[in-house]
Amino acid sequence: MAFEGLSEKLNATFKRMRGKGRLTEADVKEGLREVRLALLEADVSFKVVKEFIAKVTERATGADVLESLTPAQQIIKIVNEELVALMGGSDAKLNLAPHPPTVVMMVGLQGAGKTTNVAKLAAYMRRQHGKRPLLVACDVYRPAAITQLQVVGKQLDIPVFEMGQGDPVVIAKEAVRYAKDHGHDLVFLDTAGRLHIDEALMDELRNVKSAVHPNEILLVVDAMTGQDAVNAASAFNDALGIDGVVLTKLDGDARGGAALSIKATTGKPIKFIGTGEKLDMLEVFHPDRMASRILGMGDVLSFIERAEQTLDEEKARKLEEKLRKNRMDLDDYLDQLRQLLSMGDLNQLAGMMPGQLGRQMQNTQIDEKQFRRMEAIITSMTPKERRNPQLLNASRKKRIAAGCGQEVSDVNRLLKQFEMIQTLTNQMSKGKLPGGLGGMMGAKKMAGAMQGFGRKKRLR
Repeated sequence: MAFEGLSEKLNATFKRMRGKGRLTEADVKEGLREVRLALLEADVSFKVVKEFIAKVTERATGADVLESLTPAQQIIKIVNEELVALMGGSDAKLNLAPHPPTVVMMVGLQGAGKTTNVAKLAAYMRRQHGKRPLLVACDVYRPAAITQLQVVGKQLDIPVFEMGQGDPVVIAKEAVRYAKDHGHDLVFLDTAGRLHIDEALMDELRNVKSAVHPNEILLVVDAMTGQDAVNAASAFNDALGIDGVVLTKLDGDARGGAALSIKATTGKPIKFIGTGEKLDMLEVFHPDRMASRILGMGDVLSFIERAEQTLDEEKARKLEEKLRKNRMDLDDYLDQLRQLLSMGDLNQLAGMMPGQLGRQMQNTQIDEKQFRRMEAIITSMTPKERRNPQLLNASRKKRIAAGCGQEVSDVNRLLKQFEMIQTLTNQMSKGKLPGGLGGMMGAKKMAGAMQGFGRKKRLR
């Protein structure tokens, strides 16, 4: 999970500060020294850390803070506000042309995930803003670059414009003309990258820029490269002039230094972040929400948005009614597991949950193969058996196991897990926790049940 190490260290520091009650100026400086070390360990640039700590110290050692009833909370508030400011202050939106098509030029080094994220961004704009995007293959050098763009374009049902191994400048100009003629209001240029920054690369990008005058130039950088990502952003901005950054693979970067350094170093905002390999795992970068995640306050708004995109509202309403009446059956259980799987890695969702709940969900993952085995068992039952598992005697269980290629012990294990979930969701419905997934603790229990199913299966 992104910022995992930083979040743990900051929360430990603030916990010690809260434990002291009244704070002296020396206590504050000691606490901020630990914050400084935590930021440096998270691979935030030294200059950025120095300026950040100076701003926080100036605000945190004032009399209005030290003499307040809750000085530690005041300091956390100041750190939160400065983190938000450090990452850009507010959301940075895509610059859209007043008269379509809007031309977005995607640039970056090889290996950052540029081609995949061009397609992800096009899909996001179509899904969230109703746009009609066109992908353009301007990378004529990397082997299979055009084919890769065509493959992801086909998966997302987004058209790809290509002219083979031609001149990228000519391809870009023809693509814009094609977009105007065929009603595409967004054009994404997938330009060539290099293994390193060189003058030939920049000359070509400058030529494409001057030929089509893009409304937006987005740099795609790999968060896992840390300060190298920041250096690449600075170099591209100096040579080409970028409008924003797409930070990929943030889900795999436990330190997160690039996200905290890019805006302060380049002056250019992070506009989007890649949070996973799936083609729908691209999010708008919200500095305030990210700061909340770092400080362990969660990001409930992002979780709700993710849930709204993936969960069926009508199914959630019906399940909630069943939970209130304690009538959840195996069809409901299977449906909830499918919806949970569609929301992505629970480790990512953990970062959106505040406090103890988020920590409990960390390192919980769902193995799709384990889910498929459970799905096979449930779908091998008759509709009547799924509605009423009490009917499952020894002969029925034997038939189900034979039908799905599992063993009777696997069927018994699934039924025990279902009974556990029934008990849990019944308790939560009485406690008025959210329906849908039965509350996130229910999600964790479901995931835990699936993990247990897979472990016992492998041990046999």
